[in-house]
Amino acid sequence: MSAVSSSPVIERGTARSRIAAIAVAVIIALLAIAPQFLSAGAVDRMTALFIYVILAAMWNALAGFGGLVSVGQQVFFGLGAYFAIRLADAGLNPFASLFVSAIVVGVVSWPLSLFMLRLRNGEFAIGMWVIAALTHLLVNLDRLVQGETGTSLISLNVYDAGTRRVAIYWLALASMTALLAILFGLLRGSTGAAIRAIRDNEDAAASVGVRVTGTKRLLFVLAAFGIGVAGALWLATSITFQPKTYFNVQWTAYMIFMVLVGGIGTFEGAILGALVFFLIETWFGGTGVWYLVGLGATAVLFSLFLPRGLWGTIEERFGLRLLPVGYRVRLPATAVDGDATPQQSTISREKA
Repeated sequence: MSAVSSSPVIERGTARSRIAAIAVAVIIALLAIAPQFLSAGAVDRMTALFIYVILAAMWNALAGFGGLVSVGQQVFFGLGAYFAIRLADAGLNPFASLFVSAIVVGVVSWPLSLFMLRLRNGEFAIGMWVIAALTHLLVNLDRLVQGETGTSLISLNVYDAGTRRVAIYWLALASMTALLAILFGLLRGSTGAAIRAIRDNEDAAASVGVRVTGTKRLLFVLAAFGIGVAGALWLATSITFQPKTYFNVQWTAYMIFMVLVGGIGTFEGAILGALVFFLIETWFGGTGVWYLVGLGATAVLFSLFLPRGLWGTIEERFGLRLLPVGYRVRLPATAVDGDATPQQSTISREKA
């Protein structure tokens, strides 16, 4: 009887991940020139997809990587649109107002985090929902908004419809790419390790020197800013602003659905989940209430039978990691008389 063993291998990037990075760059380049070949309706739908990816990625960063589960992120979506309306009314260029509004949302989220991050688990989740409901009521008091009647981003109408559509498409694509790149870089660095340590055990992370409050606040503000960008871009596509639409809890429900289906706590999962949601909405969005029932049933089924989501399950079964944000310890199994099976040959676990 003979035994063969070797030392564990610490790895992050692989040949597959490098190929995936090149593929992502090619896909983004193709998407940038796509409006030349797409119909007006297709351009609008692709813009919506980019916004969904932003929403899924930001909620996944907050809850999947940071452990801060919120059911009130629609507050930042609504504020992104509201501040864009306000800034444009004050005379700022409407396209500039879209991104300045997101910055304002990020600034507003900073003092909000001072007391919201004192809450944990269910308290934080419900507390964010209460903040969203209160903000909705306050926005209704603005005379410019006219209560639930709402208003419009009228200044965008000075641009030709075709030019405006393509410009918003490019802005959404650029925003999605930039936010994903920022998030990816953040998660791959020491801050990403701190974020996952806090998610796994906040007290233990603090005991080894992790700046718990500062790290959580950074993640909270980044998620708020990203969702604010999404809200402002959605306003640009629809022009009209009604508080009950933008501050509706359905936006957070959509975020949760996309992340659960794609794979919570995986970078690729949020993108895949947004794509699945986009396809379901495109094919079944016209079925009315049954569409929402179907989304709920799908989320429940995934929670029961695929708790790690689509990408999480793929990663677990096949070890496929295209955009790794953490390190992985690969443990070669001990071979006895050469009888080790392929399943026994390696055991992998991603580490911070």
